[in-house]
Amino acid sequence: MKVFDSECNICIVPARGGSKRLPRKNIHPFLGRPIIDYTVEAARESGLFARIIVSTEDREIGEVARAAGAEVYERPEHLATDQAGVVEVCLQTLEVLAREGMRPARLCCLYATAPMRTAADITGALQLMETSGANGVMAVTCYSISPCYALMKNPKGYLSFVWPEMAELKSQQLPEIEVDNGSTYWVDVEAFIEQKTFYTDRLIGYWMPPERSIDIDTADDLVLAEYYARRLLHGSNPKILP
Repeated sequence: MKVFDSECNICIVPARGGSKRLPRKNIHPFLGRPIIDYTVEAARESGLFARIIVSTEDREIGEVARAAGAEVYERPEHLATDQAGVVEVCLQTLEVLAREGMRPARLCCLYATAPMRTAADITGALQLMETSGANGVMAVTCYSISPCYALMKNPKGYLSFVWPEMAELKSQQLPEIEVDNGSTYWVDVEAFIEQKTFYTDRLIGYWMPPERSIDIDTADDLVLAEYYARRLLHGSNPKILP
């Protein structure tokens, strides 16, 4: 029987080296620093973690991660492909930790390409999980245009509403819909191992504003994120970045 340490949190930062849309995105410069630095720094500043582990197969990413203050676990080759998922990476890391005798109660998975998520966000998401009875929390934001108005093409190429029953509703009549912003995931480890997903059966959302919810996957994402970062840094909240 696995015994989980009720006081132990670990952080896993998945950082594969083979990104294609924005090559080397996990260590691409962002406001003069490797992008992964911001995530590792936020994790460290939160003070919540017994271990901060970057999972990668890439030597350069590993060197940058160590310089930022993280441990590095070498990712197995079969988990370093386009087909490998973050869930599988986190489960494999938990298996390694278990062999070392460590069984954390909670896991926080932080994406390296979300540099505007802060230590306060990480802490706030955990507090939400602890006070709500949830076994999973993910950072969420809003859609710029409601998906309730989505259109799809039929085989002839003509468009129709995906949800026609909502098509005539005014925006204020639509249900509130949130979306995973691709940055921050807290989960109870026992539930995660059993369900093998961050979309657990008692999942709630931690709200982040759209301007801090950019998960950088493309060059356009990078330009937009840097624009918002500079604007926020020169605005009312100079600590918007770690």
